[in-house]
Amino acid sequence: MKITEVRIKIAPESNNRLQAFCSTTFDNCFVVRDLKIIAGNEGPIVWMPSRKLTAHCPHCRCKNHLRARYCNDCGRPLPQDVLVQDQTGRLKLFADIAHPITPYCRDMIQRRVLEEYRLEQQRAQQPGYVSRYDDYFNDCYNRDTPAPEPAPKKPRAANLPPDTEPPRQPRSNDQFGTGIFP
Repeated sequence: MKITEVRIKIAPESNNRLQAFCSTTFDNCFVVRDLKIIAGNEGPIVWMPSRKLTAHCPHCRCKNHLRARYCNDCGRPLPQDVLVQDQTGRLKLFADIAHPITPYCRDMIQRRVLEEYRLEQQRAQQPGYVSRYDDYFNDCYNRDTPAPEPAPKKPRAANLPPDTEPPRQPRSNDQFGTGIFP
């Protein structure tokens, strides 16, 4: 298995530990998006994409993230004893969506992503820099073809106040049932 492409989007400058987002392509046929490059105590580290863990409301069965105090659907208080802890006793609030199974694979991904991150930091210093991270949606369009003309706007009907409507004539029932009986 080879990492054939890595795209980096450097996070805006802030006091946050998040340094960049990343997408990684394996063997030109499988993409993992939303990896995060985080400032660790010993340098940047790569976090795999994850989602918040959820639990069902005991009343309506709606899913809510584990730290929620009230149900998103019915509004009732949620029990707080459903929090899961890992082996070290820390609360487990997220689950990896995709992750390497072996230390070798994790090291390979981390080395390649951090190498590309350093190169992207250098590219970002150049004038006219544009991140390639968001290119996925632009690849499906031919850049040589001009964008289509926007559709002309439909004329809007004038909003008439209710009292300017013409009065309605009551229907006559004189011909009701005509032709039914011989």
